[in-house]
Amino acid sequence: MDWIELLKVIFLGIVEGITEWLPISSTGHMILVDEFIKLNVSDAFMQMFLVVIQLGAIMAVVVLYFKKLWPFVFRREVYMPERLPNQGTLSRIKDYFLYLWYKFCDEDKFQLWFKIAFACIPAMIVGLLFDDFIEAHFNNWFVVSLMLIIYGILFIWIEKSNVASHAKVRKLSSLNYRIAFAIGVFQVLAVIPGTSRSGATILGGMLVGTSRLVATEFTFFLAIPVMFGASLLKIVKFGLSFTSQELIFLLTGMAVAFVVSIIAIRFLLNYIKKNDFKAFGYYRILLGIIVLGYFGLQMIL
Repeated sequence: MDWIELLKVIFLGIVEGITEWLPISSTGHMILVDEFIKLNVSDAFMQMFLVVIQLGAIMAVVVLYFKKLWPFVFRREVYMPERLPNQGTLSRIKDYFLYLWYKFCDEDKFQLWFKIAFACIPAMIVGLLFDDFIEAHFNNWFVVSLMLIIYGILFIWIEKSNVASHAKVRKLSSLNYRIAFAIGVFQVLAVIPGTSRSGATILGGMLVGTSRLVATEFTFFLAIPVMFGASLLKIVKFGLSFTSQELIFLLTGMAVAFVVSIIAIRFLLNYIKKNDFKAFGYYRILLGIIVLGYFGLQMIL
């Protein structure tokens, strides 16, 4: 085992854990990190690694929000309407399934999952149809730097416009299917590297009438099916023929991303209770200029 390479993996896991949840673009940071800290692995593994490492970050959301997301319960007593005489087989089957629903299912949490699934439809369609095209044409430093700057400006403009103060949806339970789907449409923008998935959906949520907290939490939840799907797609494309070193790298990166993500998520939730997103906007603009300047000079020189 090359310990220097393992230290690089740990550093990449730290960067992923921080930047995946803060609206500052994990891709933009990974491009800069990869320029200076290159793993001694194949290009195919590296492309897969940078996506699948996100599973560690996702598990942090699952752990932190388990009680809010787990849709199954156990109720000792369940009230069921009294069965009428001469009911047929279909009615008895229906009553049985209703009994199971009332006894073991939390309707509010299932509704939340239905909204999450509904909101993921646009990104799923675009991802499946255009994943290879986007990777071939947009996964470059110029697009990333441009998106960092553009969305940084948007964050500052939206916050200065005081959009969040007019939010109609201030509780996750008040989020309806129409608003959930609208946030899902904004998530599609994140297929362009440098946009930041969390940045696009938080901005979208605020624009369609949610508070910062609701937009942020729903962004976390949307990431679960999206990232699981994207990771599965990358693993299938790469194949399961990992070397022992590649497997260690992947598991280590995911574990580090998991731990760091817990810290980053807690930080962000505490931060937005007292602050807006302008600071992230300024940071994005600065990072975009750095990426643009660095790689621009590389081309000139």
